Amino acid sequence: MLIVGSASSPFVYKVRSGASTAEKFIDASAEGPGTFFFGMLADAANNTLWTCQLTPVPNITPVQRHTALRGFDLTTGAPKVRWNLPGDNTTCNDFAIGPDKALYITDTATGRIYRLAAGASSAELYLEHRVLQGVDGITFLNGTLYVNNVIFNKLYRIPVDASGKPGQPVDIWMDQPVKGPDGMRAANGKIFVAENGSGKISALTINGDRASVTVLKEGLKTPTGVEPAGDTLWIAERGAGKAVSIPLPK
Repeated sequence: MLIVGSASSPFVYKVRSGASTAEKFIDASAEGPGTFFFGMLADAANNTLWTCQLTPVPNITPVQRHTALRGFDLTTGAPKVRWNLPGDNTTCNDFAIGPDKALYITDTATGRIYRLAAGASSAELYLEHRVLQGVDGITFLNGTLYVNNVIFNKLYRIPVDASGKPGQPVDIWMDQPVKGPDGMRAANGKIFVAENGSGKISALTINGDRASVTVLKEGLKTPTGVEPAGDTLWIAERGAGKAVSIPLPK
C-alpha cells in the first residue's frame, strides 16, 4: 500500500497494491481553510503514519502558518499524536527515525530540528542554527544525521558529541549542483534526494565531507519526496499530482 499526502488539499490518500486510483485515508478539512500536508513517514514498527499538517493563519499577509506534527494509526487512520510546533509562523516539513528510535522533525521556517522521543507526546528542540534556515529533508545514513537546505541548495551533516549533544552543522561539498533539495531518504548506503528546483531525483554517495551526485531520473514536475521500499524508489511528483517509481539502485 502506498500513502501520499496532498500539498493542495486537506487529505492524505492511500493507494492499495494493484490499484490505479487513490482513496481518502485522512481528512483534516475541519482544521481550517487551506489546510494541507507535507512530509509523510510510515512507521510500521509503531503502526503510525507520521505527517506534517499546515494551516494558514487567516487574514495575514505575507502568509503565516501554524503547523503540527500528526501521528495517525497506520491501519485505521485514527488520530494518535498531535504536537503543535511552537511559534507564530512555522513549517513542519519532514522527519526521520533515528537509531535511538526518536523522531527528528524539520521546521523550514524557523531553522530548527526537533526531537520526539520514542513514546513521547511532545517534542523538544534538538538544534537551532542560522544555516538551517530553509532546512527541509532529513535522514540518517549509517547512524549519522544529514539534513538539506531547500533555499540555499546545501547538504549538512549534524555531528553529535559523546553526550548526544548536536554540534555545528558541517557543510558537505557536492560535486555537482543540486537545486531545491527536498525530501531525502537513505538506503543501500546512499542518500536519495528529490530536487524540486530541477525536476530530478539524485543519489548522493557520501565520502567524508564530500558527496558525489548521480542523477537517477530527470524531467519530473516538482518532485518533493522519495521513499525506498524493497527494490523500488517511490517518488512524489507534486507538480503532476502523481506518484511514480523507479528501480532502487543497489
